[in-house]
Order: sequence, then structure tokens, then C-alpha cells
Amino acid sequence: MARVNLLLMLAVIATALFLVHTQYQSRQLYTELDRAQQEARRLELDRDRLQVEKRAQATPLRVEKLAKEQLQMRTTSPAITQYVRPDGSVIPAVAPVAPVVPVTSAARPTAKPVARPATAARSAR
Repeated sequence: MARVNLLLMLAVIATALFLVHTQYQSRQLYTELDRAQQEARRLELDRDRLQVEKRAQATPLRVEKLAKEQLQMRTTSPAITQYVRPDGSVIPAVAPVAPVVPVTSAARPTAKPVARPATAARSAR
């Protein structure tokens, strides 16, 4: 009977040690899971912050400003646009414009004052 009692006592002790070990591993895994969830929340916040920064950096005005200042780019106009044919020849987009001659006061037509009808003058008051 002493052997059976000793055997049962060893089984109870082994089971108790296994239970303690399992609970310890469970607590470690729970702690690791909690850390991973905190890291996921932190990364999500970083991602959201970076997306906001990305949108702020990609505004059309900022892109245009950087293109003009850092890359010395300029906006397109028909005067500087050239089209290239498949054979390599260049076609100007706009034909050269003749110089503008200023109009003198002698060449300008004079405008005559327009008389307003009496009904229009009354309704304007």
C-alpha cells in the first residue's frame, strides 16, 4: 500500500508541476500577445500619421513649388511646346507670332457718348 501511495503522490506532484508550467507558459504567451497588440496599435498610428504627411507633401501647390525651385521646371505654354514625329523631326506647336505693333491715338476710333432714354433714367433712380 505504501508503494501505491508513493506512486500516487509522485503522480500528483508531477501533475501539479505540469499545471504550474502550463500556467507560466500561458501567462508568457498572453504577455507576448499584449505586446504584439500594442505594437500593432503603434504601427497603425504611425501608418495613419504617415498617410496624413504623405497627403500634405503631395499637394499640387507644394509639388509645383518644388518643381520650380529645386528642379528649375516651368509651366508649359504653346510657345515652348514642341512635338516630335516618329521619324525624329520636330514640329513647333505654334507658329512664330508676328511682333505686336502698338496702336497710336490717331488710329483709334473715337467713341461717341450714348444718350439714355428718359424712361431708363427714371428707372435707374
